[in-house]
Amino acid sequence: MDIAYDAAYDAVILAGGAARRLDGADKPGLLVGGATLLDRVLAACADARTTVVVGPERPTAREVVWTREEPPGGGPVAALAAGLRLVTADVTLLLAADLPFLDATSVHHLLETLAEPNIDAATLVDVEGRDQLLTAAYRTLPLRAALDRIGPPEGARLRAVTSMLATRHLTDPRGVSVDVDTWEDVRLARARAAASALPPHAAPHATPHDPSSGR
Repeated sequence: MDIAYDAAYDAVILAGGAARRLDGADKPGLLVGGATLLDRVLAACADARTTVVVGPERPTAREVVWTREEPPGGGPVAALAAGLRLVTADVTLLLAADLPFLDATSVHHLLETLAEPNIDAATLVDVEGRDQLLTAAYRTLPLRAALDRIGPPEGARLRAVTSMLATRHLTDPRGVSVDVDTWEDVRLARARAAASALPPHAAPHATPHDPSSGR
């Protein structure tokens, strides 16, 4: 059950990138569990006051504000800078567009963590111990200040920005920060979505290895 969250926040979703490991496919538009990756992320932050999507415009299940980084392809910090210009809330939720299992419960947990004193950011940490900086909530003013200090955003590293912020690192036992970078990731995400849609008694059994499959 989703956690109630009633404080205003804006969301910035980064939906650009060349998707080289996906042969240049439109990654945010790929279907997982009957919805595009972007729409699945949009559903997780449906209560955002304003949702800014940075990237080429495409159909979405709900209304968003579109913008582009300058120059196009300038990297995640350039995309963040473009999105942040349209943010007016005190809190900014920063997300990648390829998080098929993100949900409102996890989003609200990130946002509520910012109520702790002296915290500028809250980010999920994956099972390998890596901060997922694009599955995170930030106080808008400290984030803007960090961006200003880094100089020109094109080609800058997002970690160089976030390292200036007092951050709370949250474990991710349900794997909602899993992203999609390769066709194998797409296959696994689709299988996981299909399995989670089945009632418990209908969970699929393991199938014998088929030598002809090449796997």
